[in-house]
Amino acid sequence: MPKKILIANRGEIAVRVIRTAREMGIATVAVYSELDRNALHVRLADEAYALGGETAAQSYLNTEAILDAIRKSGADAVHPGYGFFSENADFAKAITDLGVAFIGPPPAAIVEMGDKVSSRKAALRGGAPIVPGTTEFVNSAAEIVKFGEEFGWPVAIKAAFGGGGRGMKVVKAAASVQEAMDSAKRESKAFFGRDEIYVERYLTWPRHIEVQLVGDKHGNVVWVSLRDCSAQRRHQKLIEEAPAPGLPEGVEAAMGEAAVKAARAVGYYNAGTVEFIYQDGEFFFLEMNTRLQVEHPVTEMITGIDLVEWQIRVADGEKLPMTQKQVDALRRGHSIEVRINAENPAGGKFLPSPGTISTLKVPDGFGTRFDGGYEAGDTVSQYYDNLIGKLIVWGKDRPTAIARTIRALEEMKIDGVHTTIPADLAILRHPDFAAVTHSTKWVEERLDLSGVSSQVTPAEPPAAGLVEKTTTVEVNGKRFEVKAWVPESGGAAPVARRAPRAAAASSAGAGGGSVAAPMQGTIVKVLVEVGQEVKAGDPVVVLEAMKMENQLQAEKAGTVKSVNVKPGDKVGSGDVLVVIA
Repeated sequence: MPKKILIANRGEIAVRVIRTAREMGIATVAVYSELDRNALHVRLADEAYALGGETAAQSYLNTEAILDAIRKSGADAVHPGYGFFSENADFAKAITDLGVAFIGPPPAAIVEMGDKVSSRKAALRGGAPIVPGTTEFVNSAAEIVKFGEEFGWPVAIKAAFGGGGRGMKVVKAAASVQEAMDSAKRESKAFFGRDEIYVERYLTWPRHIEVQLVGDKHGNVVWVSLRDCSAQRRHQKLIEEAPAPGLPEGVEAAMGEAAVKAARAVGYYNAGTVEFIYQDGEFFFLEMNTRLQVEHPVTEMITGIDLVEWQIRVADGEKLPMTQKQVDALRRGHSIEVRINAENPAGGKFLPSPGTISTLKVPDGFGTRFDGGYEAGDTVSQYYDNLIGKLIVWGKDRPTAIARTIRALEEMKIDGVHTTIPADLAILRHPDFAAVTHSTKWVEERLDLSGVSSQVTPAEPPAAGLVEKTTTVEVNGKRFEVKAWVPESGGAAPVARRAPRAAAASSAGAGGGSVAAPMQGTIVKVLVEVGQEVKAGDPVVVLEAMKMENQLQAEKAGTVKSVNVKPGDKVGSGDVLVVIA
């Protein structure tokens, strides 16, 4: 059993791993960027080491900085969490080359299953049906056009080394291929450090169903539960549940067995998830995520299994503690997870909403759990994923779980940033969700979110004259905080503070025909030029924030009078980007 685990991640998943490790009597080590210096995972860990930098590339994707933290801390195991390096075989090998345990699958399995192209080949070896798609990387728009003409439109361009909808673009016609391909490659590079892509047929009304499995180093593999993750926007999940509801008899077991065969085909061990798409009684292998999933708690809630504990024990060489039959006997009731993201869902736009959380009140009660990575006073940065936390509930059946989730969401209070809660409630209350007639496209194509709004209460102004200052002292990886009340301006008379500017309510929040930035971010592409005629709804600027590209649209028809930004520019919330008259 490891004595000290370094968590090579941040936010909610780092907190999740720290808590299980502490319960097992294992010391924990956090790493952090400059922006995360005082983050919750840093405060909870026994030790913490700075990686430097602000962006993911400068910190959590800086291999040498993480390896240096491992050496300094003396950690004998590393948990990668999800995202960042969790599916990077080179990182896993670098860890093991240090003589440190990697709490994840073997590098060879990461290579084969983490690459979405080779994983399709592995699924075929295991006998799992696959969606028609390329079995090699795609290098040109012409290849995608040829595929679309052969198999029909729309097609999905996907990051070969990604997941969670990052780097995925749906293309409905040949004319849109080049732009979509370029965007997919940029997103993939920003979030996963690689930009290889492939293409596959895009089903018209599928459900997204996945299988949680765990294997050990002795050749044992069990599937723990199925999960339905069909409530999505921009191919990223909003609500997940276990077990997957409304499946015909025999489908659940068939999916579980297909997932186990696919894992065994590559000698897989540790936790992993095999994703399928399901439509009209048929299921197809989609991809395998060689890591712990964000939505793993719903599986834990219906089985009572701590999947992180299983990960740690398997990495240490222990056999799985249960057979498939024993796992099957554990499943009971129904669980739902709601991702609470810092996004403004008004009008169905789901625009990122970075900022400081002024209030965070989480619900409790029977069957209610909250896995979070923030507390009140913490800041959600534009440079990282915008997941604030996850609300997970359990009920004796699906209707009970839905009702309990709605109750809990109504009790939750978050201020300072917009959240997806209003949209989550609209989904849970909708008869299509209750009847399980929704699909991965339902939120964007059929759910009416025009009446959904999100309000943010401005933070209270600081006390006049004095402010509380906190200084963090670090000694050999140990952190100590010293607090003191000091003059606001270092002894000078207090300076009047400008009232914070209200966040733009929409992409044209600057008023008139001006298109303003709804959040902090980086300009990726300018789609218009001065003198160009545009219609309402035409995209004018592509803004990258929280590792996602957002198209900002004109809200009125007119002529572009000025373009105030260029690709690469950093902008703040409310900055006027384009003026249309």
